[in-house]
Amino acid sequence: MKVVIVEDEIAASENLTYLINSIDSNIEIVKVLDSVKASVAFFATKPQVDLVFMDIHLADGISFEIFDQITLNLPVVFTTAYDQYAMKAFKVNSIDYLLKPISEEDLSEAINQFKAQQKQEATLDESQIRGIMQLIQSKNKTYKSTYLVHHRDELVPLKTEDIAYFYIETGIVKAVTNTNKPYIIDKKLEDIENELDPEYFHRINRQFVVNKNAVVNIKFYFNGKLILNVNPSFKERIVVSKAKASEVKNWMNM
Repeated sequence: MKVVIVEDEIAASENLTYLINSIDSNIEIVKVLDSVKASVAFFATKPQVDLVFMDIHLADGISFEIFDQITLNLPVVFTTAYDQYAMKAFKVNSIDYLLKPISEEDLSEAINQFKAQQKQEATLDESQIRGIMQLIQSKNKTYKSTYLVHHRDELVPLKTEDIAYFYIETGIVKAVTNTNKPYIIDKKLEDIENELDPEYFHRINRQFVVNKNAVVNIKFYFNGKLILNVNPSFKERIVVSKAKASEVKNWMNM
């Protein structure tokens, strides 16, 4: 089995190479490419390759630009640091992905899945590429940076970076700052979730949207659940369900 790695970060490509060799020493890594230009030139020669691991952001652009310049009839596993929204999009588009930092378990699963489906066609069509390009463009959207909140007889601008978490209690949404000051936010928690940068803020259960920087640690709870400890601390346990546990851990690991 012959593999090509398209990755512009040396540490990331070396780690992926190490993991691949650990999983199956018979896999041959024939080339490591670090740019769109180099990839186009290499794949234009129609090399004998079975599988490509491809990072999305490269030294000279987005890896999908490769598909604009040449026809690449090879199965591709994308490596990405994108959040859960991106992961869902990859699933919808039937494209395999590995979330960075890549674990040996996830990589092994992807390789085994490829081997099981090796006889099937595994190419990317225009609609798939277009869908992911739209996703990438949406990542460049402007997220809310300030909330205007009531404080006594005035309105005060509250920066999102100063907010540790949002929570809802008896129908009222409150924002708690890093200095443990609560403010009422006249919005639904669903709306707040959608207007914040998902890299830093995540809806960890029905009651909470948490800033990653406020998380002190995550403790294992019974039945596969988690407990999120935050600073400033909350008066009750912040519980993550078993169904969302993996999602939250992946978000924290980005």
